[in-house]
Parts: sequence; C-alpha cells; structure tokens
Amino acid sequence: MYRTALRNVLAHKGRLLMTTLAVLLGTAFVAGTLVFTDTLGNALRSQSAKSYTDIAVTISDRGAVGRGYDHGGRAATEAALTEETRKAVAALPGAADARGVVSGFAGIADKKGALIGDGFSTTGTNYVPGADGTDPRYPLVDGRGPRTSGEIALDTRTAEKGGFKVGDTVRIAVNGPVMELKLTGTLHTNDPRVVSGGSLAAFDTATAQQLYLTPGRFSEIDVKGKPGADDAALLAAVKQAVPRGDAIEARTGRELADEQDRMIERGTKGLSTALLVFAGIALFVGIFIIANTFTMLVAQRTKELALLRAVGASRKQVSRSVLVEAVLVGLTASVAGLVTGIGIAVGLRALMNGPWEANLPEGPLVVAPSTVLASLVVGVAVTTLSAWLPARRAARIAPVAAMSSVEQPATQKSLVVRNTIGALFSLAGAAGLAAGVGGKEVKLVGLGAAALLIGVFVLTPLLSRPLIALLAPLLHRLYGTPGKLAKENAIRNPRRTAATASALTIGVTLITALTVVGASVNKAVDEATTSDLKADFTVTMQNYSMLSPEVATQIAKAPGVAGMTALRIVPVETRKGGDGEWLIAVDADGIGQLAAVKVQQGSPDALKEGKLLISSGASKRTGYQVGDSFPVTYPDGTQGSLTVGGVLASDSELSGIVAPEAVVGRHALPGTGVDKILVKGVNGADAKLKQALRDATGGNPLIAVKGEKDIKAENRQMVTAVLNIMYGLLGMSVVIAVLGVVNTMAMSVFERRREIGMLRAIGLDRTGIGRMVRLESLLIALFGGIVGVGLGILVAWAGTRTMADSFKNITTVVPPLQILGFLVAAALIGLLAALWPARRAARTDILDAIKSA
Repeated sequence: MYRTALRNVLAHKGRLLMTTLAVLLGTAFVAGTLVFTDTLGNALRSQSAKSYTDIAVTISDRGAVGRGYDHGGRAATEAALTEETRKAVAALPGAADARGVVSGFAGIADKKGALIGDGFSTTGTNYVPGADGTDPRYPLVDGRGPRTSGEIALDTRTAEKGGFKVGDTVRIAVNGPVMELKLTGTLHTNDPRVVSGGSLAAFDTATAQQLYLTPGRFSEIDVKGKPGADDAALLAAVKQAVPRGDAIEARTGRELADEQDRMIERGTKGLSTALLVFAGIALFVGIFIIANTFTMLVAQRTKELALLRAVGASRKQVSRSVLVEAVLVGLTASVAGLVTGIGIAVGLRALMNGPWEANLPEGPLVVAPSTVLASLVVGVAVTTLSAWLPARRAARIAPVAAMSSVEQPATQKSLVVRNTIGALFSLAGAAGLAAGVGGKEVKLVGLGAAALLIGVFVLTPLLSRPLIALLAPLLHRLYGTPGKLAKENAIRNPRRTAATASALTIGVTLITALTVVGASVNKAVDEATTSDLKADFTVTMQNYSMLSPEVATQIAKAPGVAGMTALRIVPVETRKGGDGEWLIAVDADGIGQLAAVKVQQGSPDALKEGKLLISSGASKRTGYQVGDSFPVTYPDGTQGSLTVGGVLASDSELSGIVAPEAVVGRHALPGTGVDKILVKGVNGADAKLKQALRDATGGNPLIAVKGEKDIKAENRQMVTAVLNIMYGLLGMSVVIAVLGVVNTMAMSVFERRREIGMLRAIGLDRTGIGRMVRLESLLIALFGGIVGVGLGILVAWAGTRTMADSFKNITTVVPPLQILGFLVAAALIGLLAALWPARRAARTDILDAIKSA
C-alpha cells in the first residue's frame, strides 16, 4: 500500500501541484517569520551587548529625565548625581573610571528645515573625552568632539542624511528656539535608537547639562571596573557612596544587559506572534484547498480504490494510503517552504535595510533547529489533517457500488448533520457578537466572530445554490448556453463549490472588516476634531514632550493670534489614588473658546469657581464624584485641597482631571513647560497664521503646528499605514485562495473531460467551452466575495460597537467604492484563475474525450 501511495503521488503530481504550492506558501510564511525574528533578535542582542562591554556598574537618577520630558514632579535643586558624586565613585577600590552621562532629545534640521529622523528617536547626549581626547562610547569617524557651547558632533548617518560636513553650521533645537552650532566631528554609535533611523547629537558636558538638567548634574554615571575587579563588590561599594533617594538606582552592567536581552526577546516574540497569526490564516485557507484536492482525487479514483478493496485491501489500508500521499505531499512542500522562508527572511532584511531605510543591525542569519522542526511539523500536520476526511470517505467506498459509480453522492443524513452543526455554530457566534457588543467586550466579540465564521463555512454548501441562482439569469442573458452551463456546473457539487469559495471568503472577510473599521475610526476622529476643537491650530512637540515656557510667550505675541491657551500637566500627590494624579492645568476663562468643554454632571463653570472637572473614565478609576474634596501635595511641596465640581461628558475634548491654572499653576516648579498650546486666529486658520506660529517657535523642527486638516490627515495616515500592513500580511492568504480556484477548475476540467467532449460533439465550439469554464470560476469567486463582504461588515459592526469608549460617537461606516472594489477584485480573481483551465478545456480533443472513461 505504501508503494501504491508513492505511485499515486507521482502519477498525480500535476493535480497535486497547487496543493503543494499552498502548503509551501503557508510553511514559507512560518519559516520566514521565525528566521527573520530570530535573526533580528540575535543582532539586537549583539548590538546591545556592545553598549555594556566596559560598564561594571551604572548609577541612574530616574528623576533626572531631562528638560522637556519632566512634568515638574521634582525640584531642579534636588541634584542627586553631581560631579562630586562622580569623583567619589571613581575613587572607590575596584573602579578604574566613572563617566558622567547627560541625555535627552535633540531635533536636528536638514538644510530645508525639516526634522531628520522622527521625534521619538532624536537623541542628545554629552561627549566625555578621555585622556586621548576621545569618548570610547562614540568612536570618531571624522574631526573631533565638541568642546564649547557653540560646537556639536553628529552620528555619521545623520550627517549624511543632512548633507553636513565638518565645519558646517547645524541647526538644532531641544524644546525651544533653534540653535546654530558648528559641526566639529562625526561619530559612530551602536545606540539602537540611532541605528534604527534616529539621530544623535553630542554636546560638551556643560552645554548638555544646561540644556537637559542643571549645571553640574548628571542623569547617569557609568563606572568602569579595574581588571579582575568583582562587579558585585563594586556595586555594594557604589551604593554606599551615592546619595540615598527613591530615584537613585545602581545596577551592574551585566544586569542591565540581561534586562535589555529580555526586552528584546519580548519585542521579537511579540512581532513573531503577530506574524504567525497571519501565517496561521494562510494555512487555514490552505486547509480548504488541500481537503478539496484530496476529495476530488478520491472521487476521480473511485474505481481504482474499489478495485483495491475487491482484491483484499482493508478499509484501514485504503485510508492509510491516502494519508501517506498527504504526508509525502506535506513533507515535500514543507522542505521547499523552509528553503523559501529562509529566502524570504533574507529578502525582507535586505528590503528593510535598503529601500525601507529601517537600518536593522547586521548579524548572521539564524536558522534554529526549532525553526526547521516547526516548519516541517506544521506543513505535514496541516496536509495530513486536511486529508483525513477524504481518507475516511475513501475507506467507506463499497467495492460493488464503486465499480458502477463514478462518485457517490452525499447522503441525506450527512447533509442534515452538516447543516445542523453549521446552524448551531452560527447561532452561537451571533449570540457571542450580541453579548460582546452589549458588554463592549472585545474578546467576546472575537470569539463570536470566529464561531460565526465557522458556522457560515459549514453552511456554505446550503447557501451556494440560492446565491449563485441570483447571479445566473444575468449570465444566461449575456452569454447564452455557456452561461447556463456555468451555473449548472457551479451548483452541481455544492460541497466542492463551497470549499473553493470559502478559501477566498476568509481573505475577503478579514480585508472587509479591517476596511470598515478603518473608515469608521477615520470618521469618528474627523467628527471629534471638527466638533470638539474650536482652536484653529495646536502647537505640540512631535515626541509629545513638553514645550519650553518661552514658546507660549512667543506665540502669544505672534501676529494674527486672537487668543491662545496653554495646557500643562501638573503632578500632585494624594492619599487617594496611590502614587498620585496628573492634573491638566488650563486657563479657566479661555479654554471654552478654544475647546469644547461638555459637562454631564455638576457645574459647567466649575473651573471658574476654582474647582476640578473630571472625565467619566477618571471618575470611575479614582472614585471621585461631584462635591468630593481631597488633599494634595504640589510639586513645590506645598499642601492644599481640591474639590470636584463637575464630570465631563464622554465626547468632550478634555479628558482626565482638569484643573484651573490659577489654582495649581502657581505651585508648578520654575521653568516647567507646557504640553500643548491652542491658538485662535483673527482671520481663522489661514496660511499666514500658521507660518507666524512656526516663526514664533524659532523654526524648531521638533515643534509641530497643526490645523484641523493636518490633524485629520495625520490620523488618516496612521490608520492607512496600519491597514496597508494588514493588507500586505493577508496577501498570502489571498494568493493561496487563488491557487485553490485554479486547482478546483483544473481538476474539474479533467474530471468532466468526457462531458466536455460531448458538448463539443453536439455543437458547442472552443470559445463556448472556454467561456463556460471562466463563467463557472467567476460565479464561485463572486459567491465567496459576497459572503466574505457580508461577514466582514457584520464583524466590523460588532467591533466598532466595542470602541464606543475609545472613540466618541463612533458609527459603522461602510465605504461603498471600496466594498465594490473588493467584489470586482473577487470577480477578476475568478476570471484570471480560470485562464489556464479554460484554455485546457477548449483544446480538448473530441474523440479522445469521448473515449475516456
């Protein structure tokens, strides 16, 4: 029987080609994901290890987060890590040197004034020269390090992007006006933020301290150990030498490296999991193709299998022969998929380091034994499981009945059982969706959607006849006899049609659901921006850090400004709420003119009365209600009491806990910046006002001036980027679905070879035969597309209902042109997939076809 199985695989290798390709693509997705993430993780760990090679102990001050990041929670006079601390640590036994580090962010403008990199990875630090005048952290590539406040050094990639050379003037800013500094040198760095596309600006230590902290203060001290020194002993000595405080933490370099490795592992594991989900979807689509292929092969080999039963083969032997065929196909496809996956990983890394400019760290390709094993197991298991039901059907073929029948029709009992199971799954799924929508439970909606999809897939044979019948009259009128024959062929075997269409339905369902959710989110954000934001422009930092206080002053003086208000976050300590709360301080008199303040409970004038407004979400979290008072300790150390005067509506522009600036602002620390500035123009949101605001910010490339159109475009760009990534990842499942349609049509042509010959004999020409096959494929693809669109819209509706708390007044938006585009795409897939089978059918020789059994 094993030789028989091998002979059958070799004899039917053409018919098994599409199945092999489907398994190959799914396995390649799995292997490529594992190889790419393993390679990326290994490279990141190697790069991270270089950052800690010469560090025995690191002392960090969590309170010294850098100007612009700090919300005023710690007084500037509380300098914990100073030059005296550094010298004391450097003098400890076992310490060879101690290097004071200052860090923050620094936006570098290119020669057109645009920001180089993105706001979250624009790194600024101090250059600490040793005895030879160089900083071992940042090897010099050209020139020298900065020595005065008018000098700067850049990493080589940033200098190259900006077109800067040593001696050029570089425009750079932190959270205030732009500074013009002389470029004295270019550096090499292993900092992951910089390597992955960010930027690095190095100042002399005094300048960095002035920009980010206060003179003489460090955010970190790195201690280099003497040869042979014990890191644990040095750590104990360091802890005794540094000032004590909750914000001061000392750890060994090994501990930091291990923590970084764990973070990298979590990150790559998350990426791997996300990609493997889409690989699973592709393999799930492949299951339909594999099952369909083996079902058709069993049907076409009914006489052959019956003969085996007649000469003594048992049911188990027949079943095992089919499963062995599946194992051979799965093993062959898995090996090819593993090789293809390795190629995909190599190509993806080349793309990310090339056109996509992701600048991933270099490292060897990692093909772990677990990756090889997982790829082979997944491919073989999916193929074998998919062929299990066809193998059981093969074993049930009765020798006498099979010798006189080409294919045994499904029994009434099996159809009833199938439809009952499908109905139960569908009802359970619908109930899950309803319950999830009512309770706004995303997990419940996901489970309900999965159950509903399974139920519909099981019921697809029942649905195929009425849906295809709706499309048939149009085809009959347009194409005559070929159109009528196409309809009859499509509904002749509903199970086969359903299995072929279901593969396409999965991709269409997911793509439709994503598209509808994306359109709904876009509309909700657009409406919220239009209705709630009365300001013409908002001014913020691109990395959402704090603006310099001087920026608010300059904006107030800008020409064309009719009114403005600044929002800043003030941290307070309170007995209720654990570590404390963050208050959003606003101008009580001006905020109503620039943002919608909607109060659902309490007084609309609470801010003017010196009281707080709290969002409904914050009220639930903290337990604060209208009329509640609680004690607070402000950043300057003074104590007071605040009272809740109102609860904000869920669709209000403001959120969190809002306090009047007049009450809490005077307790903020000197130099504390603002988080956002809202601006109203004399002539509305015109281009002149926007330019005036940019000029007022000193041309800082990190400061963003956005109007209503800019905010909408930014939000749409984010949603579109996410959708494009999802579409790309789902592309593999669509490709596999196309292979399924090609496979089914090609095998149907072979199966109906005699029938096609008879049609040719009674007058249907080659064009009519080809048209019949193409229209049949079109009907199957449209059927899958229609079901997928309907399911996708339903799932998206349930999903958007669970977002009501996150997006104000969100409604389900179905974009008609995109939905129509999906149906047109499904139709084109059907037509393209039928090109080769139709051509093969049209070229069938009449006499040979009639003579065939």
